[in-house]
Amino acid sequence: MTQHTTSEHTAPRPAPPASTDPRRPARTPRVRLAGARALPAAAPVLLMAVVAVTDLLTPDWLHVSPVMAAVPVLASVLLPLWATASLACAAPAVTALLQADAGQCGHPDSDVVLFSLFVVGLTSMAACSLRGRRERQLQQVRSVAETAQRALMHPLPHRLGPLALRGVYLPAESEARIGGDFYEALQTPYGNRILIGDVRGKGLPAVGASAALLGAFRELAYQERSLTRVAERLDERARRQIAAVDALAGEERPDASGSLFTERFATALLVEFPPGEPVARLVHCGHPEPFLVRAGQVHGVLPDRPGAPLGLGDLLETEPAVQTVPFGPGDRLLLYTDGFIEARDRRGRFPDLTAHVEAHAGRPLEAMVAGLRRDLLRHVHGDLGDDAALVALERLPEDPRSPGPGHRRPGP
Repeated sequence: MTQHTTSEHTAPRPAPPASTDPRRPARTPRVRLAGARALPAAAPVLLMAVVAVTDLLTPDWLHVSPVMAAVPVLASVLLPLWATASLACAAPAVTALLQADAGQCGHPDSDVVLFSLFVVGLTSMAACSLRGRRERQLQQVRSVAETAQRALMHPLPHRLGPLALRGVYLPAESEARIGGDFYEALQTPYGNRILIGDVRGKGLPAVGASAALLGAFRELAYQERSLTRVAERLDERARRQIAAVDALAGEERPDASGSLFTERFATALLVEFPPGEPVARLVHCGHPEPFLVRAGQVHGVLPDRPGAPLGLGDLLETEPAVQTVPFGPGDRLLLYTDGFIEARDRRGRFPDLTAHVEAHAGRPLEAMVAGLRRDLLRHVHGDLGDDAALVALERLPEDPRSPGPGHRRPGP
């Protein structure tokens, strides 16, 4: 869910050549994608032509026309129903012409071949119809999941007062496009407040907890003056949800009541940028420490006193504590979930996020986030085992025209 920026021009400029026009960056990839799709779509027709030519060139005692049965089968996998039906009719027609050329018409073996092609064609059409129905159902499910994701986690604004923000979200279940990691950025009367968290688990089972915590943060960030108080009330909300889920599990499976208590919690990191102060205040709730990028140097911001994950505050009896770090113009803060540091490659190795951040530290903020996303996907070869989220923030010089507290500019 990488964010993209758009630029506004105050004066008209001549359009650059088509190859360099920034308004048309996707033209070349679309052409390549269309070419990549055209080749598999033409495979059934090519197979029919190869079988026909081969049958004409082989001796009379060798007939390869029965291989024509593979044409409608291949079409049912690659092509829509109308194209599959056309090839299912063309396959026996071409086979009949080949048999006539070889003088085989009317022979029992030839009739069996034609009847087999007819049956295979009908079966292929039925399979293609079923595939199309399943694809439409999958598209509907993905559309619902995307809508739920947008409702659950709002797009990050590109600018929040003196802060520039970019974010990326990668669910482990790529088809569902929704998971247990979450983030939010709000401009409140107490300054800009950022939340990033990770509900234990992945996929749809973690969505309810993410929704509850995000909804609570959007309310508490405006109500509570103290950031530690926000963390405490988020912990209370998490514990209430755990109790409700345990009660429901006990009703459905009496022997399972309470057995999953310690299996449900969320790590979180809350960050506050008070107005007029070049500092960042952090409250760690069992979450991985962020990175501070200053003058091209990358530093890990270790917590002075780590807090308990949300939902486990009463067990660990650890109160949230605020940590204040200098954060002036040009400084960057990188928040992330454990998906960016615990994703294993095919050899079981973890990514070196520190090295990746150092490699991209000198790039613009959006390019840095895009590079970190690309490095992670390259490391796991596109197969994530856990959700991954990342938020990058950079303090910019104060803009007197920036909106006042309480205003949140929506993302594009």
